[in-house]
Amino acid sequence: MAATGGRTAASPQLSRQSPGRPPRDGYGVYVYPNSFFRYEGEWKGGKLHGHGKLLLKDGSYYEGEFVDGEITGEGYQHWAWSGNTYSGQFVLGEPQGHGVMKYKAGGYYEGEFFRGLREGQGFLEDQDGQVYQGSFHDNKRHGRGQMIFKNGDKYEGDWVRNQRQGHGVLCCADGSTYEGQWHSDVFSGLGSFAHCSGVTYCGMFINGHPAAQAKKIVVLGPEVLEVFQGSPFTLNVQLQQDDGEVATSESGRTLKISAGVRYVQLPEYSEVSFFKMDEDHKEAPIQTPFGFQCISYPLSIPTSWGLEPGSTVESCRADILLSQGDSETAQDTEAFHGQVDTPSFLPARRHASCPPAACQQVQQGCAEFVDIILGPPPPGMQPFLFLPSALEKTDGRPKGDQSSPEVVPTVQDSPKGPRPDGTAVEPSTAAYLGEYVVMIRDVTTPPFLGHRLPTAFKHLRVLAKGDSQWPHVPEDHPEALS
Repeated sequence: MAATGGRTAASPQLSRQSPGRPPRDGYGVYVYPNSFFRYEGEWKGGKLHGHGKLLLKDGSYYEGEFVDGEITGEGYQHWAWSGNTYSGQFVLGEPQGHGVMKYKAGGYYEGEFFRGLREGQGFLEDQDGQVYQGSFHDNKRHGRGQMIFKNGDKYEGDWVRNQRQGHGVLCCADGSTYEGQWHSDVFSGLGSFAHCSGVTYCGMFINGHPAAQAKKIVVLGPEVLEVFQGSPFTLNVQLQQDDGEVATSESGRTLKISAGVRYVQLPEYSEVSFFKMDEDHKEAPIQTPFGFQCISYPLSIPTSWGLEPGSTVESCRADILLSQGDSETAQDTEAFHGQVDTPSFLPARRHASCPPAACQQVQQGCAEFVDIILGPPPPGMQPFLFLPSALEKTDGRPKGDQSSPEVVPTVQDSPKGPRPDGTAVEPSTAAYLGEYVVMIRDVTTPPFLGHRLPTAFKHLRVLAKGDSQWPHVPEDHPEALS
């Protein structure tokens, strides 16, 4: 946006060969020989001096003060070719000093000028309604200044030739803030970013992006975590960069824990699962990175993650069952292969917050889920166990025999009912033996910088108390015992 829209034409010099002589003193009208200039106003000693109006043939004009034939002092100028106008101080035909420039395209500038350009302190509003107040040099934002952008963001800090550069603070319309170094109009160098989701990043930025940002969720521990039936366990979680280093610069992401139980099918016989689902409880299995699928399973989680003083863990537990919506999210391909991008220029989609007991916030790249217990199967799940003896009976079957192997309900299979000896079966208070999966999902809302981290999976095996090894599974049917 030009400051003046065109330089003021130099004050016309009188020609001795003029057919008509200009007034010498007082008030008079004079048309110059080239017919481009016409002046009417005050004269002194044959020169424009005092108040007058100089009109140009193209429609431009100046009205104001003249000194010794030059446009100098307070005045008003209109440029016909650009439509811009200026009101303020002039020196030798150019805006210089304090003035107001109004632009035909929209917006205005009020402040200091030098030789027709914005120079010094001023206030600029552009045609989009963005406003800047601060220092100018050579017609550009340069030095210290603050600006409000059309999207509502506010910046206060250093500028170099119309770009944010140096140290500055950005307050975004969504509530996010950044304070630190800038270069070429983007975050660059050391800085601190507080996202509207509650996530904070303090560290190095390169070309507008965190240099040590978390890229994945990692659950620490052995490849297969073995726990005893009914015993609590703890999971330690890290947010790691691509190189495996802990993202200690990042805090505040919300991680949600959920679980699944291995879902087994023997297609050569029939559709049989470790847990058979009632018709009303069927759901799409979740694919895991361990070569098998799982279906959602409840976790018993202590609300001691936010306990009041004096409360006990035993009296404060919450059962969390992965909902169908959660299953679909975990089943999505982003769980293993990448991130889900939410364009930053779109409004963030609001998600229902997860139960507080199921969530933990990351602190310096780490989180801990303590005293987790796999609870009893919920209503609608009927456990079945494939016994090796049952499988052995099928070894000699001719190919094509599609009859099912013997499926023996376990003594734990029913929440109630009589045993063979007539005694009642008490409802189970713990998970059955078998293979499970624990999932840690990034549920930060809205997603930090438009990205959510891929879901992390941990393979879990529940053993009977006193067992130190997993029962042998026939190689021909590795999925039989699940």
